[in-house]
Amino acid sequence: MVREQRLDRDSWSRAALEVLGERGVAGLAIEPLAKSLGTTKGSFYWHFRDREELISAALERWENEETDAVIAMLGPLAGGRSRLRELITAIFVTHGEVPDRSIGLAAAAGHPAVEEVLERVTRRRIDYLAEELVAAGLGEGEARHRAVLAYTSYLGYSTLVRSTPGALPRGEQAAAFVDSMMRLLTS
Repeated sequence: MVREQRLDRDSWSRAALEVLGERGVAGLAIEPLAKSLGTTKGSFYWHFRDREELISAALERWENEETDAVIAMLGPLAGGRSRLRELITAIFVTHGEVPDRSIGLAAAAGHPAVEEVLERVTRRRIDYLAEELVAAGLGEGEARHRAVLAYTSYLGYSTLVRSTPGALPRGEQAAAFVDSMMRLLTS
């Protein structure tokens, strides 16, 4: 007799976020998710009312882990260029092999919960970048434009991580890439 694995709400939301990031909302179904977790749908219904509640929990996790936590981690660093360099290094080099889930979620932007969170996260990320660029000496208008440029570059980079990772800079090339990004953003 196979024993069902006991899962908590956190395990379900983590697994759901992986699916959302890879396949979007359309790819998230409870029964296959339960099977991949080694449990039954009953475990799911112990923790969630329905699929929509799971989607909301996964989106909350994404926002907290991939935006709030990153900004909080950078908070203690010196402002402006130092924090900006640390952020660029983190997203393009240190964690550059992990695609941002924004790409998978963007495909589901018509879903009300996804649309709301995606909009809020995108706005917060661009606002944060603009604030750091202002701290690095740029005027507010120019900082805003460059923040949008930086964020779209990041999303494009994340797309390459999924589709053609061999095209991305590695090792010394990655460090040179960060230097180039810094010059483009702050000069």
